[in-house]
Amino acid sequence: MIYLLLFLSVFLGYGVALLIQAKAPKLQLFLAFSGAFLLSITVFELLPEVFTSNHDHIGVWIMSGILLQICLEFFSKGAEHGHVHLHLSNKTFPWVLFFSLSLHALLEGFPISEDNNLLIGIIVHKIPVAIILALFFIQAKYSKVITVLFLLLFALMTPLGNYLANEVALFKQYNIEISALVIGIFLHVSTTILFESSKDHKFNLAKITAIIVGIMLAYFL
Repeated sequence: MIYLLLFLSVFLGYGVALLIQAKAPKLQLFLAFSGAFLLSITVFELLPEVFTSNHDHIGVWIMSGILLQICLEFFSKGAEHGHVHLHLSNKTFPWVLFFSLSLHALLEGFPISEDNNLLIGIIVHKIPVAIILALFFIQAKYSKVITVLFLLLFALMTPLGNYLANEVALFKQYNIEISALVIGIFLHVSTTILFESSKDHKFNLAKITAIIVGIMLAYFL
């Protein structure tokens, strides 16, 4: 069920993009909500888990996750937090974007478990990102084959990450370190979403409300 929900969240975003492609709405409020929710799940659940595990160098792993995400965004141009700034002269498969987004999606599947609410946070995070990715492919006039293939492979990455975390002994052994790495990724992505999801980085009442709702929902789950 976890794998199916993670997979379908991407294609739910694609379906929404197909419906609204002619009049794409502003997704800033949804992005702000998803960023606040993901950040809150990270702070309320994942951070206490890794810091009470008595493992060494947790802070180093978290900072490494932040640095890794910065490097990934050099290639993805910010697609992880809802911005696609690519200007491609041809319509071949965007391998660089795919690999950077896939590594991000693969890693974010590792900490998901029945003991935390990260599954909901990842789904809420993936839907607007999938909408924006799909709209980019549609508006850039990529073929449907490339668009669907990209989203299909991208949708498989997070379930694959969760499968590897649960089934491969090596990843089980380093579960806390990988979780700390992913925390760094989440901290960077979620805070970037909060600051980029409004014009000129200004906060308004609607955005503040969306952020507060995201925080409260994560707290009470």
